[in-house]
Amino acid sequence: MTKSKIPKKLLGALCISASVFTPFCWAQDAYTLQGDVGGAVYRTPAITRTADSTNALLPYAYADYGPFYARINTLGYKVMPLGAGHMEISARVTLEGYKSALAGIRDRANPLPIGVGTFQSTEYGAFFAYDFYDPTSGGNLLDLMYAAKFSLGGVSFYPQLGLERRSAKYVQHLYGISSTESTNSGLSTYSGKTSTTPNFGLTAEYPLVKDLSLVYQVRKKWFDSAITDSPLVQTKNQISSYLAVTKSFH
Repeated sequence: MTKSKIPKKLLGALCISASVFTPFCWAQDAYTLQGDVGGAVYRTPAITRTADSTNALLPYAYADYGPFYARINTLGYKVMPLGAGHMEISARVTLEGYKSALAGIRDRANPLPIGVGTFQSTEYGAFFAYDFYDPTSGGNLLDLMYAAKFSLGGVSFYPQLGLERRSAKYVQHLYGISSTESTNSGLSTYSGKTSTTPNFGLTAEYPLVKDLSLVYQVRKKWFDSAITDSPLVQTKNQISSYLAVTKSFH
């Protein structure tokens, strides 16, 4: 498969934004690490038949280092102030790719979405918005999320409501079946369509000792027919989670 390239207009806009605004925002600031860093066990059940494990031990970070940031699976750079937050250049680390357990079906590489985004922290909660282009598939990913916070019995809870929109090319890369694959596997051909995936998550943070905390998150996604109609997909929803031990830096 020919690898797609980042559109020149998008790349140019990102480069111009970074070069123009960065000196005004961060040149005089000393960088310090602020936030939570640690390790986590991530569980992401496969929605296709795969030979991959559903569990992974990986670093955890929800922190800022000057203009640089990490929000679990999203990394980026704050380009300029915007509203109650910043305009950001962002990249998403995904685990959507998989090694197929079906004969005749090719393995799917993980998408690596890159683009622009913003995190707005308001008195009504936090709003996240990201618009990504994925060079692996040549498709797009739009991710919107709202998060609130409340405390109960010494535990902080963060309910989250989100919506993901994947373009047809993005879906095709992950769940499409070409005519060659159909012949080799015996499955019907499938062409990906634009998909909209709502999701709900809940994060709980429990303080242990000093600056150490235990963080648990569970998230459920509901897939529409653009994904579930693929012969490769075996479920209509997915429940993922992680358990992390973190240290806070101030």
